[in-house]
Amino acid sequence: MNVHDSERLSGLLEEAGYVKAPADADGDADVVVFNTCAVRENADNKLYGNLGRLAPRKAGRPGMQIAVGGCLAQKDRDTIVKKAPWVDVVFGTHNIGKLPVLLERARVLEEAQVEIAESLEAFPSTLPTRRESAYAAWVSISVGCNNTCTFCIVPALRGKEEDRRPGDILAEIEALVGEGVSEITLLGQNVNAYGSDLGDREAFSKLLRACGEIEGLERVRFTSPHPRDFTDDVIAAMAETPNVMPQLHMPMQSGSDTVLKAMRRSYRQERFLGIIEKVRAAIPHAAISTDIIVGFPGETEEDFEQTMHAVREARFANAFTFQYSKRPGTPAATMEGQIPKEVVQDRYMRLVALQEEISWEENKKQVGRTLEVMVAEGEGRKDGETHRLSGRAPDNRLVHFTKPDEDVRPGDVVTVEITYAAPHHLLAEGPTTAVRRTRAGDAWEKRTTEAAAKPAGVLLGLPKIGVPEPLPVADAPACGSH
Repeated sequence: MNVHDSERLSGLLEEAGYVKAPADADGDADVVVFNTCAVRENADNKLYGNLGRLAPRKAGRPGMQIAVGGCLAQKDRDTIVKKAPWVDVVFGTHNIGKLPVLLERARVLEEAQVEIAESLEAFPSTLPTRRESAYAAWVSISVGCNNTCTFCIVPALRGKEEDRRPGDILAEIEALVGEGVSEITLLGQNVNAYGSDLGDREAFSKLLRACGEIEGLERVRFTSPHPRDFTDDVIAAMAETPNVMPQLHMPMQSGSDTVLKAMRRSYRQERFLGIIEKVRAAIPHAAISTDIIVGFPGETEEDFEQTMHAVREARFANAFTFQYSKRPGTPAATMEGQIPKEVVQDRYMRLVALQEEISWEENKKQVGRTLEVMVAEGEGRKDGETHRLSGRAPDNRLVHFTKPDEDVRPGDVVTVEITYAAPHHLLAEGPTTAVRRTRAGDAWEKRTTEAAAKPAGVLLGLPKIGVPEPLPVADAPACGSH
């Protein structure tokens, strides 16, 4: 979700006349934007470390501006300017559309502008977007979250859930497909709670089925669902809609019923594993991933062993594992029974080792299978004399494959046979069985050609002002993963 917000920020700035600084510009940009997360404590440290690194550059470059937005800005507000008085603009999660105006105001008034809206001013998808990919796109279906997990600060920063109308979502997807996009990912803080704001408990499964009716849309994914709202109609829609991919990322957080209760997660281990069982029965080749927090306050060794048991039973394709991090303003931050760091670290390493073993075993089951892989962007890599490219299988596993003799572009689809498996990727060492050139590949080629032909210097009649890539400062999944 933060990545998609960064695409919107880039779109807003380009519409206002800014152009992106070259990737090798380093400190030469006139405007630097930090889009922040607040899920974990290290995000704070990274932000202030980056701001400190830029301070001398800004001091020696009159007119340079620094802006900080996102969840951490929503949380810290005036604190950012106090800690880093050289920051020019601070804006929150609800008013990202104000960034160009705030930059101009700070420039004219020569003083920092801090503007944090308390509620959403406009649904973010109405804002211009500079999408990073020509063939794959994020599509927000809701913002905010109605859950009250004790470890999570997201509801306080993103607000209550607000759903988009289904017609607006489908219209955006159809427009994207018309531009050449062939894969979309539906986004929400709690994506399968979609419809609670509309009064329709089956709205999400209906949306998935409607996506299946869009001609030219080859792959549909979504993230992240909550086990509480994962109903049978959603499983049926996934299984019966051909372009909904056999992939599910569903945060478990803990396998202990006691810890889940303390986390205020409204399901227990049996319910979670029951969903996994139903998904696998309906979609046998589904790859299921999860999020797990280790060392939540009060977690005993027995509780941790319950998590290990759940991981063995669920056999996740992969898991994002995190050591519990205190977040000021959350109930868990003041709970008794905070776990010593060395204990948390030990449990974390044991969990990672177990999941690595399972991931490798599950990937080995893919050897010998023939998969359609959507080619990803990037130059690929050379392994000796072999030139390899990469892409994603339908279940989202990463596949490295031998570059075919026929030219392929990002967004095109190749058919390969898996010959080797590692814990985090698959390898297809043989020749490509088939290459399918796609409209998505055409879109990527057109964008690349236009970018190469675009003259440097002036955009929309304004002097060239560099805008670098938004710099992510989170070391955890986007807020929606919780």
